[in-house]
Amino acid sequence: MYMTVSIHLLLFFPEENTGGTQLKITVRFSNEGRAVVKFMRYPREVEADENRYIFDDIERHIAEIAAFHLDKILGFYRVPPTIGRWFNITADLEPILPKSIADTLFKSPAGNLCFFGECDYYCDSAHAFCGHPDMIEGSVQSYLPSRNIAKRRSWYQPWRRSYSKFHKAYWEENDDLCDSIRHESPFNNGKLLLDMVDAHTFDFLTGNKDRHSFATFKEYGNYTFPIMYDNGRGFGRQTYDAMSILAPLKQCCVIRKSTLLKYLKLYIGPERLSALMEKTLESDPIAPVLIKPHLNALDRRLIKILQIVADCVDRFPVKSVVIFDRF
Repeated sequence: MYMTVSIHLLLFFPEENTGGTQLKITVRFSNEGRAVVKFMRYPREVEADENRYIFDDIERHIAEIAAFHLDKILGFYRVPPTIGRWFNITADLEPILPKSIADTLFKSPAGNLCFFGECDYYCDSAHAFCGHPDMIEGSVQSYLPSRNIAKRRSWYQPWRRSYSKFHKAYWEENDDLCDSIRHESPFNNGKLLLDMVDAHTFDFLTGNKDRHSFATFKEYGNYTFPIMYDNGRGFGRQTYDAMSILAPLKQCCVIRKSTLLKYLKLYIGPERLSALMEKTLESDPIAPVLIKPHLNALDRRLIKILQIVADCVDRFPVKSVVIFDRF
């Protein structure tokens, strides 16, 4: 049984976000709230092509939903609330779509209603979103507070990938980036570097290699937390673990005590991370959000995080690796 979005909650001015590699729609609700909608392009069983570079891969709506639930389980609370919804393209979307999207509506050879809109990459008929025949899944993620209310700052991510086929970032070929980063602002305050390690262990669990920048709330200066939105490139591979995501943990050999204790508890049990994720995702309207291989990957990747921490403890004093939470 489909649970469709209630059109009565939406104002009649959805906006298309034309940047990036994915069609995104901003919707406004009658209570002045806003959300960003991403639609389903791939079935859950389709893995990302191992021959593609990260910038070639397509975002997945289920990754946005699963990242929110994983964030809650881990107690980071840095991912905006996200939920799955069924949309009827004909009844819910077509009457209110902006012209830039409405003009791309077409019937596929299979008789399904499709659209693709505008964006920087992958917005064409070859990369269309198609319903069955006009029902389509999507993720709905709450917007952050308005910048007039909560001003934000964007930061360069030290372990950002080069996004090049021919050139590597410094950290991809050298292991000493942390020697300088830990002494530079804003990472020398004892907090944001640990936040980066938290973020990268989180991204490793989801398989997201696309954390190229991060934002913080200006109100709290350098003593805030990174806001972890845009998780759409997670959960693309079921059998592959991108160990390079853990470069900050491996190169800096530091981790919050509270984070380590969370991971140890999930490893020891009684409930495994995969079981907790499966249970919490059952409540989502488009459940099952993740298929079993993706859930099993969470347990496998958790062990690899702990193995790196163990290697660090073998090389350095425990108190320099496991940092007592001061913030």
